[in-house]
Amino acid sequence: MALSMGKISDMARSRAVRRPEGSIRQRGSSFQVRVYAGVDPVTGKANYLTESTKDEKDADRILRRLLTEVDEQRNPRTKATLGAAIDAWLKVHDADANTLAGYETHTRLYVKPRLGELQVGKLDPQMLEALYADLRRCRGRCNGRPFVEHRIDGQHDCRVVEHRRPPGRRPAAGYPEHDCTAMRCKVIECKRHVCVPLSASSIRQVHITLSGALSAAVRWGWIKSNPAGVARKPRQPAPEPDPPSPAEAARIIAAAWDQDDDWGTFVWLVMVTGMRRAEALALRWLRVDLDDGVLDIRRNYVWTKGRGVEKDTKTHQMRRIALDPETVEVLRAHRVRHDQVADSIGAELNSRAYLFSHESDRARPYNPSSVTHRYTAMCKKLGIDSHLHALRHYSATELLTAGVDLRTVAGRLGHAGGGATTLRVYAAWVSEADRQAASILGSRMQRPTQEPSTS
Repeated sequence: MALSMGKISDMARSRAVRRPEGSIRQRGSSFQVRVYAGVDPVTGKANYLTESTKDEKDADRILRRLLTEVDEQRNPRTKATLGAAIDAWLKVHDADANTLAGYETHTRLYVKPRLGELQVGKLDPQMLEALYADLRRCRGRCNGRPFVEHRIDGQHDCRVVEHRRPPGRRPAAGYPEHDCTAMRCKVIECKRHVCVPLSASSIRQVHITLSGALSAAVRWGWIKSNPAGVARKPRQPAPEPDPPSPAEAARIIAAAWDQDDDWGTFVWLVMVTGMRRAEALALRWLRVDLDDGVLDIRRNYVWTKGRGVEKDTKTHQMRRIALDPETVEVLRAHRVRHDQVADSIGAELNSRAYLFSHESDRARPYNPSSVTHRYTAMCKKLGIDSHLHALRHYSATELLTAGVDLRTVAGRLGHAGGGATTLRVYAAWVSEADRQAASILGSRMQRPTQEPSTS
């Protein structure tokens, strides 16, 4: 019987949307359940869900469960691994090179060795929390079993003697017995593994990396939900700023000026402004207004993959910082020195020159690492336990204890959130300023004198 064109079209459409309902086949003593789950968005190949059991009735139950997962779209969409998902995310993620390098490092050292080969659709919150727990115990992922780091490949004897032999060819009868002490033979002993926990801040960075990659996998349709969003986040370490004391700060400034004027100017400016290292290095003369006594902070200078890179500030916002008269005079003298050096080589210092540079034309700033090492070495020589970022802490704590309001201090430091970050980091010093405010108010009040009771 002839069919109308409409019925043929309906039948074709029905066949097109119909999905195979899966199959159960016996392989030896086991039953393999196989359900079609669509096309893998990564490989473009057919994606199947498979499970095995030795109970035929259990196989029917598994088949129904897998079919329900596919119908409700709760099944993994792809067999791509977590490592592949992170790599794909890093290729498209919009971040500066330094940040991407940090994500790649965390992935390579801490994620891929443990979970890199796991299918991203099979990852769950418990696996992530177990990873964080292992890293809190040992960054080497030793699983709690101390092991020995063998010094010689393939050698399992943890005490190996490398015998020194007399010069010349080996005798046919072999070397005679000799005294290892007299020949000063080398003894190699393997080192026993010692667990070193990964810092809380680094574990949190691992979580941020995983969360970003898995969020992208959700957007791409690789997985239905982000397990990192459900997993308990690693705790955020409590900030513990340790600024130098005013007496130590005075010694640090004096030592910096003793080394050379440019270095003294750098340490002075960081101390009085609280700028980050990268912000101070990126500072150009065109951003300094000595007449009005202000400077603009707009850029960061960082070193990544063997080269210097200038980028936005940490908060991606510019800010203006007022300068005190003494600092203005320090920078005027600094500019005069720069002009004199440029004149000596027959050049003219343009406005885009960096404030802090070893180059005659100031076309390239200090190397960030060399600045940090130089400051640390200077403090060590003074017997002061300090680091360059502690100058930023010094600026903040001195302002807060002097009674400067929190919002102004946050603005000078470039903290986002209207002072919330400043309060979290420097809460102890805010409390000190609050006590000073209380004493000021109390000293200006007078208690009424009470007449002694006559009753």
